[in-house]
Amino acid sequence: MSRFDEPLTKALDPKTAKLLKSVLGLETVGDLLRHYPRRYAERGELTSLDALEVDEHVTVVGEVTRLMRKPMRNRGGTWLEVEVVDGNGNKIYLSFFGKGSHVAESRLKPGRRGMFAGKVGLFGARSRPRWQLAHPEFELFEESEASAEEFAAAPVPIYPAGKDLTPWAIRRAVGVVLDTLGPLDDPLPAELRARHGLQDLGDALVAIHRPKDFSDVGRARKRLKFDEAFVLQAVLLQRRQAATALPAKPRPRRPDGILAAFDERLPFSLTEGQTKVGEEIAADLASEHPMHRLLQGEVGAGKTVVALRAMLQVVDAGGQAALLAPTEVLAQQHHRSITTMLGDLAQGGMFGGTAVTLLTGSMGAAARRSALLDAASGTAGIVVGTHALLQEHVQFADLGLVVVDEQHRFGVEQRDALREKADGGRPHVLVMTATPIPRTVAMTVFGDLEVSTLSQLPSGRAPITTHVVPAAEKPHYLERTWQRVREEVALGRQAYIVCPRIGDLEGDEGDMGAAADDERLPLLAVLDVAEMLTQGPFSDLRVGTLHGKLPPEEKEAIMRAFTRGELDVLVATTVIEVGVDVPNSSVMIIMDADRFGVSQLHQLRGRVGRGGLPGLCLLVTDFPEGTPARARLDAVAATLDGFELSRVDLEQRREGDVLGAAQSGKRSSLKLLQLLRDEEVIATAREEAAALLAGDPELKRHEGLRAEIGRLLADERAEYLEKT
Repeated sequence: MSRFDEPLTKALDPKTAKLLKSVLGLETVGDLLRHYPRRYAERGELTSLDALEVDEHVTVVGEVTRLMRKPMRNRGGTWLEVEVVDGNGNKIYLSFFGKGSHVAESRLKPGRRGMFAGKVGLFGARSRPRWQLAHPEFELFEESEASAEEFAAAPVPIYPAGKDLTPWAIRRAVGVVLDTLGPLDDPLPAELRARHGLQDLGDALVAIHRPKDFSDVGRARKRLKFDEAFVLQAVLLQRRQAATALPAKPRPRRPDGILAAFDERLPFSLTEGQTKVGEEIAADLASEHPMHRLLQGEVGAGKTVVALRAMLQVVDAGGQAALLAPTEVLAQQHHRSITTMLGDLAQGGMFGGTAVTLLTGSMGAAARRSALLDAASGTAGIVVGTHALLQEHVQFADLGLVVVDEQHRFGVEQRDALREKADGGRPHVLVMTATPIPRTVAMTVFGDLEVSTLSQLPSGRAPITTHVVPAAEKPHYLERTWQRVREEVALGRQAYIVCPRIGDLEGDEGDMGAAADDERLPLLAVLDVAEMLTQGPFSDLRVGTLHGKLPPEEKEAIMRAFTRGELDVLVATTVIEVGVDVPNSSVMIIMDADRFGVSQLHQLRGRVGRGGLPGLCLLVTDFPEGTPARARLDAVAATLDGFELSRVDLEQRREGDVLGAAQSGKRSSLKLLQLLRDEEVIATAREEAAALLAGDPELKRHEGLRAEIGRLLADERAEYLEKT
């Protein structure tokens, strides 16, 4: 067993091992050594007082300058006040009471330096308040055999800690492990390390935990970041190799099939991007190994047409295609748009086409039985559905292609369940997202997929103007918002108004966990806003409401009415976020817009400007300028570039969410690597991993790397890698 895999219960005393597990979730020597310092302090440095916040748990570093015994005001006895100063004259005061004050007095002598941790507060006169740590934990720096200059220069590691577990307790535990670590199997080959000027693993771990100076920290971080990128890319590349080795039934293009007939009837020309991506997919489908491709593109870039052409190629080759959508509204929209695009080709064999079947969880029994029979018998060449497609009793005659729309809305197990419904090999898989992904993120998150990008919008798409409406600061702006809707309706156009809730506190349909900046309740709700508008500024307009709790027949009827122009305004939750296509809609109003993430706002905005009409998107918020929420909205208003916004979105989210941890419910395994800031590291690591695996696919000559990959895959935090 590698030393990295040794349980902390063997390496440390039981109390410390128990605390490390209960507070930080650290169980092995490897876990502890990869719990890197959050920052480093210099001896004599005091954490900037400008950065302190009342009741925050802080660790400060400084020198004791004086001690003062002070009488207790309301009872007998005394308490101890200790003044701590840094080299710039910044001061903070420590207070000790009872027996603890005598212990502190015996150890804290003027001139002694150390670390002091506790909850910070303000005390004293209002005109001259002073920062105070009440009864802090502390550790004094001991003079070592090193020279005074070396001692003063050595950075002090400050670890992420927790209740009952101080940063120096972690530092001591790390020290115990480092002292007995011994040689390690390095996952990076020696020639690779030499090529990129990287330390060996053991030296890097010592340097990051026991640096002599800040240059040590820099060298260690460089090496350990590369480790994270290299191991993760090696895993993804291995999975790609494994996928390409699996069998799949080839589905070559036919020159005289349904696809050819469909292309002849298209009322528009495909964009250059659609044609290029279509050829890539067509070649993949003709292969004897399963396609595993990501199709990403801007909102309205025409991904649905590309996916439909792929599905028709599979149908021409005698197979079936399944399109998995995250919501019933979107599934219904896809079914409606596909049958509309196909025309009489969607009426089965009568016109040489193929039947298109819809399957959702809330369909009536008779309709559901009919849909299941169409799928199982092969009558339906294309089956569109929601999670209902994943159920065990849903069978296909010959499932050749799985298309997953808005793939991030599905858990890995759900996507895997649909792939398993193919007999005689794996089906081809095409996953789509309208949330553009930066190159390095795609390389990391979808490193086992081929990536195709549609960046060119079809002709006829009109520009969309976006503005922030500060409703609290300028209430008349909100009045103007309703007036603008009326102006658009007067021109024969339609509007969406999106709210984060339905009408009660349990009705939240948005994905706003990362976006909310406070705990305001209640949020604006569909039913409340619709009532306010119909009784006020929209009393003479036709207003409909749409949300996820409506019966499917009612949802479908409302969407059909809006699509036919029988409603002027649709007040809805985010059920209309993706896929909904009503060319006559020109206005999107998003209430409590600060409650939505950047990508979600961009998706919602993409519902307008789809029919040649100029689009208008208004983001209504109560947040003032200068707040993070307002900055997020200003970023959305400033650009229509989804790739630029995706970078903003990523910078505001945890890396683990992007890497799939949100889907698996686990934490990210990345400690130092940042996907946007370390783009060059990730690209280089992928090239090196590809070269290494080309010469040693099973890593028989690289035991250290094989062991590191084993740890990553055994770690429940990386469970998503197994099935993505």
